[in-house]
Amino acid sequence: MIAPDDPRRDDVRELLEQHLAFARSVTPPEHVHALDLEGLLDPSVTFFSIRAEGELLGVGALKQLDSDHAEVKSMHTATAARRRGVGRAMVDHLLAVATERGARRVSLETGTMDAFAPARALYAEAGFAPCGPFGDYEESPTSAFMTRSVTQEARELLS
Repeated sequence: MIAPDDPRRDDVRELLEQHLAFARSVTPPEHVHALDLEGLLDPSVTFFSIRAEGELLGVGALKQLDSDHAEVKSMHTATAARRRGVGRAMVDHLLAVATERGARRVSLETGTMDAFAPARALYAEAGFAPCGPFGDYEESPTSAFMTRSVTQEARELLS
């Protein structure tokens, strides 16, 4: 079940620490864009978790950049839950939330390194395509930017 959650919960904090440790282990420090706890508590961010029988399987967040544009942030699936559709379920949920809020575009930043290949593949399967930097991002050899428009047809299917 996917629902809004508090990133300060113990099990969530632990998974977020794993997420940040992974990002920092493969990305130069100045290019790590994963949100820390304080960033996830920002009013522009809505944080979600996916759980099964109380067990935390994954997390994801949606940051509202403006009235038409949202950003997928802090997606991470627990190691034991990988390859079970958790990531895709979270992406689909974040897209649905963005659509309900009236977004016309949803974008994301992820790494270009091999360690991020599964994430890039997941996003491509969900309809995201490469794009240039957006928001406050700058061009970087370690960042892959992707975006997806949310069409009227998709809005109708999700409503």
